[in-house]
Amino acid sequence: MTTGTSGTPLRVGLIGYGLAGSVFHAPLIATTEGLALDTVVTANSERQEQARTEHPGVRIAATPDELFGRAGELDLIVIASPNKTHVPLAKAALEAGLPVVVDKPVAGTAAEARELADLAAGRGLLLSVFQNRRWDNDFLTLRKLLAEGELGDVWRFESRFERWRPQPKGGWRESGDPAEIGGLLYDLGSHVVDQALVLFGPATHVYAEADVRRTGAETDDDTFIALTHAGGVRSHLYVSATTAQLGPRFRVLGSRAGYVKYGLDPQEAALREGRRPGDGQDWGVEPDSLWGRVGSGESPATGGGRPEPTLPGDYPAYYAAIARALLEDGPNPVTAPEAAAALDVLEAARRSARDGVTVTL
Repeated sequence: MTTGTSGTPLRVGLIGYGLAGSVFHAPLIATTEGLALDTVVTANSERQEQARTEHPGVRIAATPDELFGRAGELDLIVIASPNKTHVPLAKAALEAGLPVVVDKPVAGTAAEARELADLAAGRGLLLSVFQNRRWDNDFLTLRKLLAEGELGDVWRFESRFERWRPQPKGGWRESGDPAEIGGLLYDLGSHVVDQALVLFGPATHVYAEADVRRTGAETDDDTFIALTHAGGVRSHLYVSATTAQLGPRFRVLGSRAGYVKYGLDPQEAALREGRRPGDGQDWGVEPDSLWGRVGSGESPATGGGRPEPTLPGDYPAYYAAIARALLEDGPNPVTAPEAAAALDVLEAARRSARDGVTVTL
């Protein structure tokens, strides 16, 4: 495993400079102690110039092969290119002897994810999956409430990642070609399923409904997933681009109390606006008016329960953990086997929606 030298940051090669690469990965890498954004791979001339402007001194490579050709000059590869490229690029990077971070979903199938995990383990290399929503403000707050027993035994977990986008935007994420691994099930579904498994453990049964609602849409844009967890919790997960009235991000019902939280974590919006971690003291902080509520039995008309301060979101924690994993042999923040378990659920959900059945894992 890469260890680096004392005081020398690890040199990172970033493949892809679209939304994922430019908005999420590059800024987080560049602001993480112990990491340095060395090279950005993109063949697009406008994105090349964008990368140079946003990260002065960064090197540019037009192709992944050009990057792998000087693998000895790098310490970590981050893959933020389209979904269909994740497996071949991760395999190439591992075979070049480099640790790898892959954006979600790591692969189109759980079997491919496990093959990559075995390859990384056999070579003693880190393979991690960028599941940044584990560091959302609401998720961190819910984990705290669960750890403190505030809700009692949780019976039902509702999670919504909904948007109102009545017109398809096009591009590979909305392509109907199965090779592209597009659609909301594998996009936003990767987040809500991962969160449910982290919170409540493995699923034993999966039921799903996936619809193509919008005129001109080619793949699922309105999807529901129901999980039964081994511990008895039932998760109801919604991902949609067709929601004219947004529901709560979380509604969690337990034997002592419930937790209801509206609104998305502010970090993505901040990154899109060009803000960076470290610009101020309020990174990931939301206004009091967006805090969730904890309580039982109250009328929804009055808000119900007591306000629960939302912990700050902390996307920088992911790459800080990657740096510790490589420099100090710390734990991998999101392992490939964990990602494979989520893909087991996504594959079962796709089968359930297609065949109208409940799938037993």
